[in-house]
Amino acid sequence: MHVFAQTVEYQGFWGSLGETIWWFLSIIILVGYIFALFAIVSDIFRDHTLAGGWKALWLLFIIFFMFLGPLVYLIVRGGGMGERSAAQAKQFRDAQDSYIKQVAGTSPTEEIAKAKEMLDAGAITAAEFEQLKAKALS
Repeated sequence: MHVFAQTVEYQGFWGSLGETIWWFLSIIILVGYIFALFAIVSDIFRDHTLAGGWKALWLLFIIFFMFLGPLVYLIVRGGGMGERSAAQAKQFRDAQDSYIKQVAGTSPTEEIAKAKEMLDAGAITAAEFEQLKAKALS
């Protein structure tokens, strides 16, 4: 009686070196594709010159043509992506700078100058001026 026996070598999860390299390369490409999709979708919503209907069409094109859609978007509108990103970064930086200036208050020199103007206008006395000056310098 002949028993059908086939010897199968167990290569483990990774198999050979070539399979391991291919697996890592596939993961890297997938992660890069996902990052590109997030960048494109955020650029679509960041662009205020693009009408809502065009935004919807671009999103549908990118969703239904998974590999061709992002490539076409980058070719057609890729140059503006950097400009819109830089404009948004400048807007955030300006908002942050104005917030820091608002929270930080004025410098001691400015406070003393304002107190001096108030003294010259007669709004405060010399003793009050000295108190404000001491407070500004501390």
